[in-house]
Amino acid sequence: MEFKSKIKAKILENTELAEDVFSMWIEVGSIAKKAETGQFVSLYTRDGSRLLPRPISICEIDRETDRMRLVYRIVGEGTAEFARLLPDVDNIEIIGSLGNGFPVDKTGKAVLLFGGGIGIPPLLEAAKELQSKGKKAVAVLGYRTKDTFLVEDFKKYAEVIIATDDGSLGYKGTVIDVANELKVAEKYGITDIFSCGPMPMLKGVKGYGEERNIPTYISLEERMACGIGVCLGCVCESVKVDNHSNVTNKRVCKDGPVFLSTEVVI
Repeated sequence: MEFKSKIKAKILENTELAEDVFSMWIEVGSIAKKAETGQFVSLYTRDGSRLLPRPISICEIDRETDRMRLVYRIVGEGTAEFARLLPDVDNIEIIGSLGNGFPVDKTGKAVLLFGGGIGIPPLLEAAKELQSKGKKAVAVLGYRTKDTFLVEDFKKYAEVIIATDDGSLGYKGTVIDVANELKVAEKYGITDIFSCGPMPMLKGVKGYGEERNIPTYISLEERMACGIGVCLGCVCESVKVDNHSNVTNKRVCKDGPVFLSTEVVI
């Protein structure tokens, strides 16, 4: 197991994109060179009473300038502290990059990206890398309302379709509703699916892809303690016996967070 050590990352930018959703660019040195789309980093707060780091998915990677972008939502005191960090003034302790990401090198020519809520950010780097490899990316992004984020960023690298719960922007309904209505998989000749978002959405994506015999990769979100696969605090049910635990479990932080949908039970 590769040992990951803490580094102090310089805050370069920290801005609000939507209500309680922030975009943070950090300088991470050699971590950027090794990082892969779909991986995450663990961020530490300055409050000694909060010992466990917060796992945040990687939104964008700039390997030339050793920078990384994280897009996160304020959900508690830890992430509220991150939102108060000042560019060019503050640093933050991180460990990364961690986990296994999306297999952008192994896909066919057209990839469907299903993103929901704060599960949307890690798909941006996937769209960027797919475009750089000459592959088509179609992003179906789900939001609660018209208070969206990252849409214009996605439009640089993918064809974008918006779904909102209340119909205030784009199409009304879930991302699966919209994909079925527009016959997205059939229209674009989709060869692979990448997805990240809330569990109900991922269950729908798993069914959508498997019904069409399309390789489907889902990024699972779990509460993580160590982030490196030691504590077994973030397991999910797997189809086969795991070699590490000898039961039908997989560690989301180490074996994932990205899994082939047919490998896990959700």
